[in-house]
Amino acid sequence: MSASENEIVARSLASDPVEALRDTLSEILAGLVAAGCGPHHLTGMVWESADPAAFHLSRHTVELAYREVFAGFRPPIRLRPGAEPGLTIRARHALPQPLPDTEVEGYSLRELGRQYSPRLQADMTALFRQWSKDGAAFRASHGGLDLAYGSGRFETFDLYRPAGVQRAPIFVFIHGGYWQASDKLQHAQFSQGLLDAGFAVAQPNYGLAPDTPLEASIAQTGAALNFLVREADTLGLDPAQLHISGHSAGAHLAAMALCDPAAPPIASALLLSGLYDLKPLGHLPIGRLLGLDDVERATRLSPLTRSRPASTRLAFAVGEGESEAFKRQSATLATVWQAPEPLICPGHHFSMLAGLNGGALLDLALRTAGAR
Repeated sequence: MSASENEIVARSLASDPVEALRDTLSEILAGLVAAGCGPHHLTGMVWESADPAAFHLSRHTVELAYREVFAGFRPPIRLRPGAEPGLTIRARHALPQPLPDTEVEGYSLRELGRQYSPRLQADMTALFRQWSKDGAAFRASHGGLDLAYGSGRFETFDLYRPAGVQRAPIFVFIHGGYWQASDKLQHAQFSQGLLDAGFAVAQPNYGLAPDTPLEASIAQTGAALNFLVREADTLGLDPAQLHISGHSAGAHLAAMALCDPAAPPIASALLLSGLYDLKPLGHLPIGRLLGLDDVERATRLSPLTRSRPASTRLAFAVGEGESEAFKRQSATLATVWQAPEPLICPGHHFSMLAGLNGGALLDLALRTAGAR
């Protein structure tokens, strides 16, 4: 370890590898924050366990647990056998450097980072644990179909169909996670309200950044929609009633699909607390990781620069506890695309999703889809 680095050591005795990883990585993140650092300061990790293979990042559940905490920031990681029980992680990180005296959208860089960090609004370890538990329970009890819309590892979606409905309208929900984290399995529980209203609910995955460029994730979204329309008769769906929604980064992907001439006709869209102007992110570590410090690329990938999808009914919503920047993102695109002002939902960036199962947000979804 060099003189310009520090080390944080975390240990968990949890027997489940995913829970042990969540515990240790969350402790390391807390240590980084206390040192004035972030995930981008990580320079290397050593993971020690009696069974290193259980923590191999090629395991889907292990990779997702890592991304829950550090998203796409991944320094070199070495797995090795350890004598201690459980999991021990030794994480090296660089020391923080002073931020440039720069303002973006009227914010200092430090405040800009806070404005675009919705994770500050919740205990993310507890939230992902609960979402994983709830999603698995919903999936097990509702017999969803796990289908592939392409050949890639992440090119799959779960389809939940309402009982007793022939040729059900389709509601596609795209999960968030700053394009770098989370999974369809952690959002299954937010399908109940729409299923009860007679909609089939499709929840696609997409390749996670930075391994998968945003352009590819956008193309995968379109591919999932085209698959649903192409296979509608086989799946018992009505291709003329295709509706789309997304949350956070998923709302960005949904908005980009609306502007894609290769995508099928979309009857309505409900965009939940999304990112529609990507240029501010290019000033932050997370944006640089995604290549959004390239202004031309960030502009091209911003729905705000695209024309309003003429034939789609539009609605926006944000959480009451959102940051000013996130609220402004939705309000600005709603204005440019001549849509109603965003619905303000109870709760914060993450808890607002519960409204899809009942209340004003579900009412908005059904009204926009023409079901009420």
